[in-house]
Amino acid sequence: MSAPTGRGKMLLAVTNSIVGLHREHYGRGATRGRTIMQDDYLVCFLEDIYTKAERTLIDAGSFEAVSDSRSAFQYAMETRLVKSVEEITGRRVKAFLSQVRADPDVAVEAFWLEPETQAIDQLD
Repeated sequence: MSAPTGRGKMLLAVTNSIVGLHREHYGRGATRGRTIMQDDYLVCFLEDIYTKAERTLIDAGSFEAVSDSRSAFQYAMETRLVKSVEEITGRRVKAFLSQVRADPDVAVEAFWLEPETQAIDQLD
């Protein structure tokens, strides 16, 4: 297995940052994460995300309550998540989307980035 490239290190930094923000504010982060990037789209996939309390609610048939709570959390965390991605990638985030599922236990944090040429033009 080869060492990560500059791009690979950047994507790993995004994953670590998002997992870290979840851990800091939920008290638990995902046990597995991976970030991919294509053109102006960056997506972080998180696995095994739920706290013990959330898992108890899901097992009792209350996934909607957990999903609503997670949506409210993502709205509250949007500024922190976007700032982190912008600092790591050096590009402005145009839009942020977040989604969770119970089975499988996953979340997706998606960022639509400003095209690189526009980001460079704004620095001039």
